[in-house]
Amino acid sequence: MPRCRGGVKTEQNGIRIRFGAHKRSDKASSMSDLFPALLHRLTKSVEIGDGTSLAALFTLGGSYDDTFYGLFKGRDAIADMLENRFWRDAEDFLWDMFEPVFDIGTGTGYARWVFSYTSVMDDSSGKRVAFEGMSQFRLEGDLIREYREVFSAGIALAQLDMASERIDNILRRQFRNLSANPEWDRHLRR
Repeated sequence: MPRCRGGVKTEQNGIRIRFGAHKRSDKASSMSDLFPALLHRLTKSVEIGDGTSLAALFTLGGSYDDTFYGLFKGRDAIADMLENRFWRDAEDFLWDMFEPVFDIGTGTGYARWVFSYTSVMDDSSGKRVAFEGMSQFRLEGDLIREYREVFSAGIALAQLDMASERIDNILRRQFRNLSANPEWDRHLRR
């Protein structure tokens, strides 16, 4: 069996799980099924625009940090984000997750994805937009406590044929938000 830093790495059902110093357990076996199933329910909720089912995947105080729309905390806010932001500006969503990885020791999962939609915004109605990214999930039991994502917003925005000034404003706002994170200090203050 291959080794990884921190312990043994196995693969089941398309998910890689890192087991710190633990022996293989029932928890690990159930997580190899739980995490991909959770990802499937999440993507399907977004694809059909069901804010209630999306929100039910999160803890009561869970958060969804969306690159375009910002941070949403709590189930009501997450449901509203999907139904009144995502589906206000777009339709025909597709979201495919690939290569999910879950670390039982930290309760953290990651997945690479491809996401697409058709814009219904006035200035870009009918334009199909596709891009790829990565997501981080921090779980509490079998629910999402924190969701965040990383992708190149510029690639998505360029497909909408927006005015370059508007794209510049959006990307600068995203940079301001990201650079406010203390984890960036060492990199920006050099």
